[in-house]
Amino acid sequence: MNYRHAFHAGNFADVVKHVVLARILAYLGQKDAAYRVLDTHAGAGLYDLAGEEAQRTGEWEGGIGAVLRATFTPEVTALLKPWLDVVRAVNPGVEGDTPAALAARLRHYPGSPLIAQALTRPQDRLLFCETVGGVRESLTDAIGRDGRTKVLPTDAWQALTAYLPPKERRGLVLVDPPFEEPGEFHRMAQGLIEAHKRWPTGVYALWYPIKDVRAVDGFRREIERARIPKVLNIQFDLRAVRQADAMSGCGLIIVNPPFVLAEELRLVLNALVRVLATDGTGRVRIGWITAER
Repeated sequence: MNYRHAFHAGNFADVVKHVVLARILAYLGQKDAAYRVLDTHAGAGLYDLAGEEAQRTGEWEGGIGAVLRATFTPEVTALLKPWLDVVRAVNPGVEGDTPAALAARLRHYPGSPLIAQALTRPQDRLLFCETVGGVRESLTDAIGRDGRTKVLPTDAWQALTAYLPPKERRGLVLVDPPFEEPGEFHRMAQGLIEAHKRWPTGVYALWYPIKDVRAVDGFRREIERARIPKVLNIQFDLRAVRQADAMSGCGLIIVNPPFVLAEELRLVLNALVRVLATDGTGRVRIGWITAER
């Protein structure tokens, strides 16, 4: 496995994924009862935007950098705030900066584990799975001493059966593979199907890249054939598809989405696509694969 997320941290796909993650966690936190977060492909947790990998690609400039330099309506600003508060928190010394000033001094970007850690409460519990040794050590360091969390070397697909259902009755499973191995779409669809059998009431968020449109369509059809109820598809097209090996957008499959999520994401993602899609061909599509039975 050659994938290293440090090259891509804070890019447009991270923005989309983490905005969705933050909105789901905000909803789960509205009830007092504890909930569980399972992140199957956790990564390093914190990324150095001044490091060699991030500087080589500069992808974050067109992602989190562009977002911080943009101006949004008060409604969109409020929806982005939980996520952006975490970005600010991992960049010490920028407390009084405006978003544009923060963009100029941005040094670190939080991965999904740090976003989940920051937006959950003392009663909630978090499991982060990462099989790559050095990456797992970086994640452990980034998480720090937090009795609510566990960093585990468990294979992601095994985790979907080994740790479900949790003792908490509510929660979120985030699945975000690197998509470097053949058959990853099929593996993710089958993982969801098996996990949903064990825990049908959980919220599931499955991120996917848009490179091969036929592979994406096949993935969606496989999930549709499984007849899992309440499956929402979110597609964020940064540009028109030009070649099969270049990512033109990304999407998320959300099972059991909070009832306000689709409406919130239509507002916030349509605002973000105007900022992140610079050639005028970007668009957002949100629709149900299967509705509630």
